[in-house]
Amino acid sequence: MKFCRFKDGKVEKKGVFVDGKIKEIEGSMFDDYVITDREFDDTSVEFLPPVLPSKFICVARNYVAHAKELGNEVPTTPMIFLKPSTAVNAHGGEVLIPAESEQVDFEGELGIVIGKKCRKVKKADADSVIFGYTCINDFTARDLQKADTKFTRAKGFDTFAPIGPFIETDFDWKTARVKTYKNGEVVQDGTTDLLIFDIPTIIEFMSGIMTLLPGDVIATGTPAGVGRVDEGDTIEVEIEGIGKLSNTIANDKD
Repeated sequence: MKFCRFKDGKVEKKGVFVDGKIKEIEGSMFDDYVITDREFDDTSVEFLPPVLPSKFICVARNYVAHAKELGNEVPTTPMIFLKPSTAVNAHGGEVLIPAESEQVDFEGELGIVIGKKCRKVKKADADSVIFGYTCINDFTARDLQKADTKFTRAKGFDTFAPIGPFIETDFDWKTARVKTYKNGEVVQDGTTDLLIFDIPTIIEFMSGIMTLLPGDVIATGTPAGVGRVDEGDTIEVEIEGIGKLSNTIANDKD
């Protein structure tokens, strides 16, 4: 099942994507909900982030080729960082290049959405706490990352965490293909069988550090091929079985 959040005019709604249409749901997507007979065309609504996470956690350098392309060591334990909730952006939203940066990069990724409150989850039980999967683009001010040697400023700007448009609950992450397009051309093409730390390992590691809540998002890392964006670019992250996340790039005028 594909879940989403969207606006109908000024009204925020939740829905499921069925037979080419969005059908509005009532109730919580994580608990009891009812599918109504109210339908919407996915091309006529304004998508919202499918969840509003209390935490947006990312795994760094989780593909060998990506670690090497930036001249970094391959990690032996998961490297994690947080993006602020204010960075969360939606399918169709603008990603703003901050005046402080001269190089912002795209990073297409598979995202995990947590479905229940949990801590200290064992690998064998990881599936039981996962609600579904989504597309993520972990935009990064690469020059600031290099200058700071830390991730918070470089990855924390407003609009730098687009997710969506859907959360797919019936998805086999083991065979997922993550493709990123820049202005229609493929610039990243990787498969999740190349993850250094697989999803059960990530869940066990994260939940051993912090309590995970419904709607929390975990970005699992980006394959090789990250690159620069400029004003006017369109960047898309496509994962077969989930959908395609599309965002345009603009300079932050404020």
